[in-house]
Amino acid sequence: MEIPFLEGIKNFQNFKFKKYQERFKELVEKGQSPKALFITCSDSRIHPGEITGADIGDLFIVRNIGNMVPPYKPDNDFHGTAAAIEYAVSVLNVPNIIVCGHSYCGACENLYKDLGDSEDLIHVRKWLEIDKDVKKIALQQIPVIGRELFELTERLNIIKQLENLLTYPAVKRKVENGELSLYGWYYMIDKGKIEYYDPEKNRFIPV
Repeated sequence: MEIPFLEGIKNFQNFKFKKYQERFKELVEKGQSPKALFITCSDSRIHPGEITGADIGDLFIVRNIGNMVPPYKPDNDFHGTAAAIEYAVSVLNVPNIIVCGHSYCGACENLYKDLGDSEDLIHVRKWLEIDKDVKKIALQQIPVIGRELFELTERLNIIKQLENLLTYPAVKRKVENGELSLYGWYYMIDKGKIEYYDPEKNRFIPV
């Protein structure tokens, strides 16, 4: 069996790890203290460390389809994203949460497609229900399927996840107390540019 990325693993062990060995040792001895919880899409074209310049230990990263945040629902089934949010906020005490959406997001586009009823996509269909309100609002503004609608959906999706974060008691409490800040980013993967959401102006502004 051929191990994927074998050369990369060897390069890390022989060169990169040695370069950052003291940093890894420090993180083991003192524990992690990330500067932010970074919630982004599983899309392979997004590289959080590259677009932020973050160092090892700076980001507590959560990735899922469409960088979505399921609303707080303690009686629901176990969910990894919800658990990661709680851990980051209440155990690691991160001072920032960044929701980073992006252009050409497959999850947002698939809101407008019929995924059928196959068991192969049962969890995908359920997951996309998080954004059913986003789809409704987007179609009211742009009722024509196409890139313009998708871009609007991608941005509205980010705003929705910021709202969903505030349904978590610890997140809401810490935001109100000034201990935690929430940010929404829109990363344009074809341009390498990032816009941030300004809630006062209710629009995205280039960084």
